Amino acid sequence: QVQLVESGGGSVQAGGSLTLSCTVPRSVSGIRDMGWYHQSPGKQRDMVATVTQIGTTNYADRVKGRFTLSRDNAKNTISLQMNSLKPDDSGVYYCLADAFSDIGWSLNWGRGIQVTVAS
Repeated sequence: QVQLVESGGGSVQAGGSLTLSCTVPRSVSGIRDMGWYHQSPGKQRDMVATVTQIGTTNYADRVKGRFTLSRDNAKNTISLQMNSLKPDDSGVYYCLADAFSDIGWSLNWGRGIQVTVAS
């Protein structure tokens, strides 16, 4: 299992901004897709944004125009800039990375970061 390092998150008023970052250890030999997923209490985890190795991004409809996902392959890091936050954006955000380690290719989840948007 590859241990992802997540940072960012916290509490903000509606309309505010937050940035989430996720770093994959340099011990891995390769990284394919990476992304952020969101889960609210009692609901399933759903995709927020993903990015391929060459930088192609995909966004959930509900965040298009508000969130921007970027990737720095030199640092094995992705960053999710979240603007115009809404109370419905509250929840736990999880990073996902498809990485190659000593066990081969595997999907690896971060521990999650809490985001709270107050109305």
